[in-house]
Amino acid sequence: MRLVNTLPLLFSLGAALSSFHAWALPTDSSQPIRIQADSAELDDKKGVAVYRGGVIITQGSMKVTGDTVTITQNAQGEVEVFTSVGRPAYFEQRPSPEKDLVKAYGLTIQYFTTNERVILIDQAKVIQEGNTFEGEKIVYDTKRQIVNAGRATGTNVSAPRPRIDMVIQPKNKPAPQQAQ
Repeated sequence: MRLVNTLPLLFSLGAALSSFHAWALPTDSSQPIRIQADSAELDDKKGVAVYRGGVIITQGSMKVTGDTVTITQNAQGEVEVFTSVGRPAYFEQRPSPEKDLVKAYGLTIQYFTTNERVILIDQAKVIQEGNTFEGEKIVYDTKRQIVNAGRATGTNVSAPRPRIDMVIQPKNKPAPQQAQ
């Protein structure tokens, strides 16, 4: 892979990161994107950018980390897939100012921009407001806000989990009124 003009890939990266809107603060997409890595290989002709070595990508409240982060584009220059691989890869973002961070882990985290779907594979875990969701594979459709979890069929996983595990915190209920 050869090093080429990085500007088109960086603009596409910005578009991909700002499309995590279902988990995002409204101001995140207007914030600058910062990428830190030990190395970067950018190939505009193939539409692939690969960042390696303790990769940290931030934009507003959003943070993605991994050992390797790969961004692929289609022929029109639009980002199609954003893949972070790590031990584990990590994603966090604040959905709104009054909410806690959403934290997501997996040995592989993929974001498909076309259908706005986040896939966490192998040792997958999502934490939001004290609730946890764990399994081999978690798929979150950010547009429809639908989560599916289960086995990672067709994928070799490092720690097989035949069942999902969820912990849901009780809602805070107002204290019952006492009779006078």
